[in-house]
Amino acid sequence: MFELLTRLTQTFGVSGNEEEIRSLIINEIKGKVDNISIDPLGNLIAMKKGNVNKDNCKKIMLAAHMDEIGIIVTHIDEKGFIRFSNIGGVSPFVSISQRVKFKNGTIGVVSYEQKLDDIKNLKLPKMYIDIGAKSREETEMMINIGDTACFCGDSVKQGDYAISKAMDNRCGCTVAIGVINKLKDIETDNEIYFVFTVQEEVGLRGAKTSAYQIMPDIAIALDVTSTGDRPESNIMEVKLGKGPAIKIKDSSVICHPEVKKLLVAAAKRINIPYQYEILEAGGTDAGAIHTTCGGIPSGAVSIPTRYIHSPAEMVSLEDLENAVKLVTEAIK
Repeated sequence: MFELLTRLTQTFGVSGNEEEIRSLIINEIKGKVDNISIDPLGNLIAMKKGNVNKDNCKKIMLAAHMDEIGIIVTHIDEKGFIRFSNIGGVSPFVSISQRVKFKNGTIGVVSYEQKLDDIKNLKLPKMYIDIGAKSREETEMMINIGDTACFCGDSVKQGDYAISKAMDNRCGCTVAIGVINKLKDIETDNEIYFVFTVQEEVGLRGAKTSAYQIMPDIAIALDVTSTGDRPESNIMEVKLGKGPAIKIKDSSVICHPEVKKLLVAAAKRINIPYQYEILEAGGTDAGAIHTTCGGIPSGAVSIPTRYIHSPAEMVSLEDLENAVKLVTEAIK
């Protein structure tokens, strides 16, 4: 599980530039599903056939977004310093002195204007990236306007915990691949669509178009969620290592009660720990899926994660393993 998670988190995949992470996932799942396709927006759709002779064979969609937050180059000054904007939820304070990696491998350091009067007023327009170039011309030999970069954050395992950048949402991708591995030799009653979506971090875009194309009978998003177990953190029931979280609500969706019941019943049948998630801010692909095609009953299984949208997101590997068991039991 950790080795797969490491391969996924350390692969480039900023929103709108998911080619590398998509290729890696294809290599992980080829030969284990009945069909693999890429839609016009870039979503990777892997389908496992169901029992077509069964009268109530349904389409089930599992959605895990494969994009990560990052930055995009907006300007290069005469000294070679790079100005940038965000792709997704990038915090100026978390970004200070962090390294970023461009698609071509170039590394830069994020800093801010020293004349800033009060650090509390720090915003992205007051920040820049330094790649060690001496002029605009030298920078332009490596970086162009519109290039994107992800934050750097090595993958580390300490006991049951793993720390890395891009746990959001390579955790969800890891769970989806884990379910594919468990189901590869099992005949399923229903037709399963494993969708690795694009551009979730900038507005749930891939989930909307793929759901419209598939028109599933039920959908489950696989993503991460915040926790309430850190010192003086926002009060929240979810804790690291206490099991996958079955979503009840976030700012994008109120999960369908039948989907919640399906997941809870599956967890109880196989006797794994689980938690209930109510996320006050933020959302998942379920937010776009459930209002598509006249309405799709949708829910979500979330991996508890500390320090989301930072280069050092932390998860429990046991939570990941239990999430694979939960989703497999719910849909098989």
